[in-house]
Amino acid sequence: MPVFDFKSTPDKNRPPECTYTVFRSDESTPSPQKPILVLDNTARQWKHHSNGIFTNPVKRTAFEFQEDDGTQSADILQIDARFLNLLKWLGENHITVRLSGQNRADGYAVYRIRETAFGGGSKLSAEDGFLQFMIERLLAGSAPDEDVDDDELDETGDSMKLTSLQSITDFLTCAGRTLPDNIRLWARRNLAVARSHEVTPEERRHAQRALSIMLNIQWKHNYFESIDPQEARRILDEELYGMERVKQRIIETIIQINRTHTLPAYGLLLVGPAGTGKSQIAYAVARILKLPWSTLDMSSIHDPEQLTGSSRIYANAKPGIIMEAFSIAGESNLVFIINELDKANSGKGNGNPADVLLTLLDNLGFTDNYIECMVPTFGVYPIATANDKSQISAPLMSRFAVIELPDYTPEEKKIIFARFALPKVLKRMGLREEECIVTESALDAVVAVFADTTGIRDLEQAAEHMAANALYQIEANHVSQVVFDGDMVRELLA
Repeated sequence: MPVFDFKSTPDKNRPPECTYTVFRSDESTPSPQKPILVLDNTARQWKHHSNGIFTNPVKRTAFEFQEDDGTQSADILQIDARFLNLLKWLGENHITVRLSGQNRADGYAVYRIRETAFGGGSKLSAEDGFLQFMIERLLAGSAPDEDVDDDELDETGDSMKLTSLQSITDFLTCAGRTLPDNIRLWARRNLAVARSHEVTPEERRHAQRALSIMLNIQWKHNYFESIDPQEARRILDEELYGMERVKQRIIETIIQINRTHTLPAYGLLLVGPAGTGKSQIAYAVARILKLPWSTLDMSSIHDPEQLTGSSRIYANAKPGIIMEAFSIAGESNLVFIINELDKANSGKGNGNPADVLLTLLDNLGFTDNYIECMVPTFGVYPIATANDKSQISAPLMSRFAVIELPDYTPEEKKIIFARFALPKVLKRMGLREEECIVTESALDAVVAVFADTTGIRDLEQAAEHMAANALYQIEANHVSQVVFDGDMVRELLA
């Protein structure tokens, strides 16, 4: 735990500097036991909710409470390293805040900071929720490196986006080294371009847009919390019938994450006939990992620039699909679901999209032509699907752990139709189970009609058709229930 020792200064025109401890924390939810900072309460016990301002912002030494008997000052005893620059920024701009805290034996433990007024009014970004944006982003981030400098801080927020140069500037001031070093340095360079009058308006516009995209993304560390294997199994059973070997492979991956607290070096490649639930498995894994997900449909991508973005030299330049996925997710840890990986080699003259995927899958970092900055990808978990793995190049195949999905047997299809597909449709249409009865001969007929097709998509469409027909007969013919037999099903689905 690094300690910063500030001694009293002989300059009587400046307030005394104090000794306080900077501690490292990755807590996402502060509490009186795990506070943001601790203030001295030896002179008096502070109120649960207290208003005031941070003072001596250059040295970040104290907080001035606005009490009924006048202004009272308390030194900072401890502070979370992530919040050093934020307190400096609050003090420099005379922003009145409300602290929520609890008096303890070692001081007044502050676990919440909210803005109440903007004294100087010099920072417009403080008036549009910037403070709460920063606090949430900092709490979601990890502590800066041990060699904390005077320019650091970070936080997130769902209700606000960094778009103006003022809010971008304030964010960089407060975030400091809680941002990855390369992104922090890149942002400073682009901010200089966005402010410069020596470049074209087009260059300034592109620089500001790139900054807004990058800084609205929460750049997370690569530490993953443990995942409950039983909960993972429950989600898989909920989404997928049978497929025991597939489920076991996924649980093995979860156990590996729990041991290392990092994502596996290889993604998953799900290979099998159409309709066997490959995409459904991918969504289930994203749900288990508690990560946002984004899809890349390789059958519609024929130009690498669709993935890598276009250079800023063009007026209509824009980021690529991969960068947009980070932007939409709002964070750097996410699941990339790459559909139809076996179509990734079908480039049309301008390069091969598969080559772009290799840089993403290597987890060494990805560079978008528009952003012009290497994006860390250690928190990206790729899950690809394919019908024919023979069409996938060897370099791409080597980046995945392959899971083969067999087609369902006729008996499995009957169970899936009766227990999953039909009940789901009936619930959606507002039908009770006793209003739509499917006999054993009807189940056999449904499976027989689609005996030559793979997967269960046709079964789901058959359930939709039969439920709709039952609803029609109940409403039009005023019957209490519809009982489907084999002949009715064959006639209906012919």
